[in-house]
Amino acid sequence: MAVPTFVDRVTLHVAAGRGGNGVASVHREKFKPLGGPDGGNGGPGGSVILRVDPQITTLVEYHHSPKRRAEHGGQGAGAHRNGGHGADLVLPVPDGTVVSLRDGTVLADLVGGGTELVIAQGGRGGLGNAALASSKRKAPGFALLGEPGEELDIVLELKVVADIGLVGFPSAGKSSLIAAISRARPKIADYPFTTLVPNLGVVTAGDTTFTVADVPGLIEGASEGRGLGHDFLRHIERCAAIVHVIDTATIEPGRNPVDDLDVIENELSRYGGLEDRPRLVALNKVDVPDGSDLADITIEDLRARGLTVLPVSAASGAGLRELTFAMAAIVEASRAATPVAETKRIVLRPAGADGGDDFTITATHDGWRVRGTKPERWVRQTDFSNDEAVGFLADRLNRLGVEDRLVKLGAEEGDTVLIGHPDNAVVFDFKPGMEAGAEMLGRRGEDQRFDESRPAARRRRAIDELMDDRVEGETRADVARRLDRPAGPTSYEIGTAEDPDWAEDDPGE
Repeated sequence: MAVPTFVDRVTLHVAAGRGGNGVASVHREKFKPLGGPDGGNGGPGGSVILRVDPQITTLVEYHHSPKRRAEHGGQGAGAHRNGGHGADLVLPVPDGTVVSLRDGTVLADLVGGGTELVIAQGGRGGLGNAALASSKRKAPGFALLGEPGEELDIVLELKVVADIGLVGFPSAGKSSLIAAISRARPKIADYPFTTLVPNLGVVTAGDTTFTVADVPGLIEGASEGRGLGHDFLRHIERCAAIVHVIDTATIEPGRNPVDDLDVIENELSRYGGLEDRPRLVALNKVDVPDGSDLADITIEDLRARGLTVLPVSAASGAGLRELTFAMAAIVEASRAATPVAETKRIVLRPAGADGGDDFTITATHDGWRVRGTKPERWVRQTDFSNDEAVGFLADRLNRLGVEDRLVKLGAEEGDTVLIGHPDNAVVFDFKPGMEAGAEMLGRRGEDQRFDESRPAARRRRAIDELMDDRVEGETRADVARRLDRPAGPTSYEIGTAEDPDWAEDDPGE
């Protein structure tokens, strides 16, 4: 199997680093038995950053390694020691890379050396119990979990950034022309489709230096997938001008320069978006006697269309100086009309489908479903093995107004409350009036509000027992639906706790 050397479209899975967990610790020192909480915060996870590198010309590296993950943050420690920051993962991409989602939604168009895109933000570290201490909760026996980093699939699509794009039929001499006017050395042979990838060359004409790219494989029907044009037409979208390279010495019957020009222009028109680009016509191979005669016959007809037509020969060099200076004039005019792009760092903040910073409550057949950035974040950051942490979560939800809105909507004690996405929602039994109001007395890590009967905990254990016997593709929510939900008053208790993640430190709420 051949190994590709030029790749202009890849699907990449990126995952930012998880934030480190906070730690619950108590200061211990001789003659100071009540030293107070001193647990440090977890460190933030590393982000995944796309950075334009002008030295990179292909996406082949990501074709071979399509999964990339940044470093996780370090866990906190006692004595107020915070965890270390996870290192960012910087992925170099070529100039002109378009970043989009699988559904085609374009996220960014990266143009200009050094331009950066934070495609996946690292998770924040969890707060330690020292940061969670307050006048009401002087010695928390719990800490918050670290936030998971963002994780998504993206599509990288390269659109070559060149000033001039050469288009034409196979074997029209585009590669030979680039080799003649620059130091590029593309593969050249006497059969069609010799060039399988776009070639770039740097050309200097007077005081102007510009890049030229040839687009391989354009034939009639290229815009519909014939030849190679469907794959490479995108590479002329950024060109300031288009140069038609027309073979005046072709031996194929029925072809002539005018018809060749019309065929390629028709494909460009059907591809779309290129109508405003200036055109030049290079009648190539005039060093061949028949080619010179045919160029003389058709040159006036082409100029009558308002086109700048130049007879050239990539083999002998005839007309190449005039052609390069004509290209340079177009490039200078385009650059003068285009503002200089500044290097910038882009951070994506896509709008979520979770209700935003506020929250929404919807009655479903499974129970009352709560969606919102804060409720879901607080649930993910909670250590449900610690009763005191669960009580802290109940207080936060109460202060946010979740309980009051549930009561207004008609929720009753014992009703099922689901917080989060349907695929991995956390299930509670609703019981109003849960706010602690002061530090709870008892053993560290316990909350006396949870000493009563806990049907939600029993339900969770029942679900755990059935998870081993679930059928392929069945989620935890599907297993939960097979159980009869318990009725009767109970406290906020965890029903399921898959992927206990969180998204932001917010101990004050």
